[in-house]
Amino acid sequence: MSQRQSWFEGWRLLAVLFLSLIALSLWIASMRQFEVEGVRMVIRFTARSSLLLFCLAFSAAALARLWPNAWTRWQRRNRRYLGLSFAASHAIHAVAIVAFAKMDPAGFAETTSAASYIFGGIGYAFIIAMSATSFDRTAALLGPQAWRVLHLVGGYYLWFQFMVSFGKRVPAMPLHAAFLIPLLAVMALRLIAMAAQPRRRTAEAS
Repeated sequence: MSQRQSWFEGWRLLAVLFLSLIALSLWIASMRQFEVEGVRMVIRFTARSSLLLFCLAFSAAALARLWPNAWTRWQRRNRRYLGLSFAASHAIHAVAIVAFAKMDPAGFAETTSAASYIFGGIGYAFIIAMSATSFDRTAALLGPQAWRVLHLVGGYYLWFQFMVSFGKRVPAMPLHAAFLIPLLAVMALRLIAMAAQPRRRTAEAS
């Protein structure tokens, strides 16, 4: 098990996840002969794969702090690559959205609004900035304080955007409430870990 974990880390982890997402997206689109409905299926698939990868990256530090074990240590160690895999998933999501807009302009206009352009654009700006500063050299150029602010604000903004994106569909499709559960869980984990940290420091000092 340890050998498998040591291999499935870092850039290999990112490469496997990215190639898998591309292959699955092409397969899903091919189920509808790469027509509009197939592209829309890819949009839905990558929204959900992005949600999963975001939650894994966003909860990594909190889980490793609260329940240190082989899995959470692996997750914490690979948080950067899980975050980059999330960015890769959302890049495929963006490509599918552009394809939908080109193939069915009227249908695309019905499903979007000015707010979705604005808030979605801010979300992608955070994803690009956070991905660009996920490397040692660029992180050093930005500086530790600015890096922390960017990744903290960006992470919480993306969490909020996921909540709104999936939450607004719940009245029409109640089963979408299931997608809110991991988002609420990772936020609860982060809050619990933050609350536990001062107590741990006090105990260590005494």
